[in-house]
Amino acid sequence: MDPKLHAWWSHRQGLDGTLTGRTAAEVLEQTGWARSVGGASPYLTLFARAGIRREEADTAVAGTTIHELPAARGCTYVVPAADYALALAAGHPFADDELKVARRLNVTDAEITTLRTAVLKALTSASLDMEALRTKVGDAARNLGPEGAKKGLTTTLPVAVGLLQSAGEIRRIPVNGRLDQQRYRYATWKPNPLAKWKKTTEETFTDLARKFFTWTGPTTVAAFQAFAGLGVKAAKAATDPLQLTQAVEDLLILPEDQEAFRKFKAPTKPQYALTGSIDNIMHHHSGVLDKQTHPILDRGQIVGKWAFDPETGAIAWTSSAPKSRALEEAVAKTEAYIREDLGDVRSFSLDSPKSRIPCIQALRKSA
Repeated sequence: MDPKLHAWWSHRQGLDGTLTGRTAAEVLEQTGWARSVGGASPYLTLFARAGIRREEADTAVAGTTIHELPAARGCTYVVPAADYALALAAGHPFADDELKVARRLNVTDAEITTLRTAVLKALTSASLDMEALRTKVGDAARNLGPEGAKKGLTTTLPVAVGLLQSAGEIRRIPVNGRLDQQRYRYATWKPNPLAKWKKTTEETFTDLARKFFTWTGPTTVAAFQAFAGLGVKAAKAATDPLQLTQAVEDLLILPEDQEAFRKFKAPTKPQYALTGSIDNIMHHHSGVLDKQTHPILDRGQIVGKWAFDPETGAIAWTSSAPKSRALEEAVAKTEAYIREDLGDVRSFSLDSPKSRIPCIQALRKSA
């Protein structure tokens, strides 16, 4: 594919150094919400673009200038404060997935409504983790038995908590302040980010489409459709008001970005960046590697892959690009950040150093 296109994507994603010194919220506003699955990807997103260290990112989470919440497709993303309402509104149509499962287990909507009220009452005076919350709500929550366990729903409590999060009534707080784990406390969210959101579903998804094409274009309506979780007709309705124009082959761009893209020239010198496997530049352009291998990029093109070995505190990597000081420095910089700030890089919540051994061995053999 056209090197200019890849370099443009890299530029728009701030992987060319242009976002150095920006805050975590500014990075996420400009380059897109960071997909979170209990792994280190949000941290890698912020470090690769602006050199943001873990302490700064965690401080932004604690101060709610960025927050992990259910957003597009109902999936969790780390989102800047300016986009809380849009993210929640875009995720709202997908909020009842667990409720649908509960209904098949003979749970009534009235029962969940009562439980939601009990959860809000329990959180009135203090934030609580799930175990403490379960104790507080008492009989308002019930066990769904072996049949529920088969369907991944052991009690009714996660259903109510999930719906309250999607409605912006409560928020979850990482127990140790870190984004790369999945242990939370829950607290009421005041003011509710959705309290002043008056846009229709159609208007919401047009706003989301404008964001997506700003972060990602040139791209396709199909790519937006996959990101937003919409059907073909709804995706077309959301993007039609944007009056997208053709940029390269079948790829579309916002009219206001067309001139900048036309004038853009790909850099002649390498610009190496190490990102996570579900980084936006991968996630939105269908360039995802396997779950435990992360890309080394040069001006937006994949030129290698890497994984972190916590046992040695080193990155195992291989690259098709000629070895150079710039490439080795990019690897060393990321390696030091992980070792000093993160300790490990899990791709997702169930990733572990042990499961990563074959991948690390293969990388070292290849190198």
